[in-house]
Amino acid sequence: MAATALTGSPPSQPSLTHPPPPPRKLTTVKALSESPGLSSIPSIYTFLKQPYHEPVSDTEEPIPTIDFSLLTSSLPDERGYSLVTSHGVPERMMKAIIEACREFLELPEEEKRGISGKHVLDPIRFGTSFNESVDEILCWRDYVKIFQHPEFHSPNKPPSFSKRVRLVAREIIRGISESLGLEKDYIYETLNPENGLQLIAANLYPPCPQPELAMGLPPHSDHGLLTLLIQNQIGGLQVQHKGKWVNIDPIPNSFLANIGDHIEILSNGKYKSVLHRAVVNNRDVRISIAVPHGPALDAIFSPDSKLVENVGNPPAYGAMKYKEYLEFQQGTMLNGKSFLERIRNRV
Repeated sequence: MAATALTGSPPSQPSLTHPPPPPRKLTTVKALSESPGLSSIPSIYTFLKQPYHEPVSDTEEPIPTIDFSLLTSSLPDERGYSLVTSHGVPERMMKAIIEACREFLELPEEEKRGISGKHVLDPIRFGTSFNESVDEILCWRDYVKIFQHPEFHSPNKPPSFSKRVRLVAREIIRGISESLGLEKDYIYETLNPENGLQLIAANLYPPCPQPELAMGLPPHSDHGLLTLLIQNQIGGLQVQHKGKWVNIDPIPNSFLANIGDHIEILSNGKYKSVLHRAVVNNRDVRISIAVPHGPALDAIFSPDSKLVENVGNPPAYGAMKYKEYLEFQQGTMLNGKSFLERIRNRV
């Protein structure tokens, strides 16, 4: 009998983790952007190679929308991203969490550094770029990442927002489970939700004097099952659809739901995690708040046995502990879905 997809011991594999390199001393992008007379960006922030600045599609194809109040009849879209409306999280609460994160990111640098960890699993971590210790080209972005569940951490203590967002994510994951022909609660209950990982990643993208050369974040997909994202009313998020980059314009009081790598793994590729990137502008500060939801850190992930047995659909991804995946992906440079492809090659 095949082992349950998310439990048991994975096959023996060489470790993919690396010891962290010594940190570089960098200023924040916010401080750099406020430098008097700044008219060009330092060369270390310049992305010259394709595909970073591919043209954006002018497609008018609408973004799929999930009305949360009708979720039982509105399944997540196969392309990997959807706008979620009527979700029950008050607009005032969404605005308040954006403002709270803005206030933190605008604190003096020494105050932020004083409460920040260094390891990817430290519960509160402030930094610049994506992984400033290894990035060869720096991203035009400052961030703070805060673990919210199973143990709550936060400088400003906003637990209500995190709890409500977790309920939204749970219902979407239930819809995904049903769309795969599984019981509604199968994925969520198998993942041990009491120990599942939830974090807030708040991103600050200051105005950039040369936005055509810089990137807020290069193309990447998200770890975990599902990411729910909110942003202020400044555009900058782009997703790849049918090989073209598409702007995702902000819509008030909505979440953007992104399918994560581990739904792609669990579904054996039926669902695809969405490739997305952040671009910057020379006028306005953009703030986005991503809330990834993952399984317990010690969960072993591979294609679910119910989706590969007796259907002529052999597993396309190797087994790996979620913690190991998270540490490696977050501890290296962003490069599309390259790490997910490595898991495919471990079969």
